[in-house]
Amino acid sequence: MADQQPGEPRKMRTSVKGPLMFSAFWGALVFFAVLIFASGGSGHSPRFDLAFTGGGIAFIVSLVMAAMLSMSHKENAEHLGKGSGVNLTSRRPGSHGGAVPGPAAPEKPEAPEPGTN
Repeated sequence: MADQQPGEPRKMRTSVKGPLMFSAFWGALVFFAVLIFASGGSGHSPRFDLAFTGGGIAFIVSLVMAAMLSMSHKENAEHLGKGSGVNLTSRRPGSHGGAVPGPAAPEKPEAPEPGTN
């Protein structure tokens, strides 16, 4: 990243290898599951047509999901990473019916004691 200018946002290098491997795994898993369970027992021939269809659908769906998740990824702003990391209080004054210190009530003048003028 030596060609990056100081004010320019950092470019993230993306790879397609991870999502392809993820999708291939799920496609193969569904292929073998459908191949085993769609035949209806050991007395019948394996259903490769259904297995390829199920594996292909699983591959495409998982690849689209991985692509959508990777496109929705957004880096946090730089100012969010700064600070002490200590939140001393999460309670705002006046939230959830708690007592809120307000302006002091005016004091009542003292009444004279009985018998004194």
